[in-house]
Amino acid sequence: MSKKLKSGVVIMSTFPTEESLRRIALEVIANRKICACVNHVKIKSLYTWQGKVEECEEFLTIFKTTKQHSEKLKEEIKSRHPYEVPEIVELTMDDVSDAYLKWMIHSTNAVP
Repeated sequence: MSKKLKSGVVIMSTFPTEESLRRIALEVIANRKICACVNHVKIKSLYTWQGKVEECEEFLTIFKTTKQHSEKLKEEIKSRHPYEVPEIVELTMDDVSDAYLKWMIHSTNAVP
């Protein structure tokens, strides 16, 4: 297995609506095949924006893919994201089961 595929990655982002995240999720899973799985959950966020403290409901979204597809996935999220400054955080899966990693590779058509 190549070095790029020895670990998976998780890319996290937040979205204002479930519809906005679903559009991206379906594109990267079904059409582009650069993401194996997307999880999301409704959260409350507190943050500063343009000098004011904001509080809103958002959807924390976790994209799971291989290292081979991480840059393409981040570019896709950035280009389609509704926020002016989207959160795009990549976390490496340094310890992932072989079976799960093989499933991600198969789901994304990654080349071992």
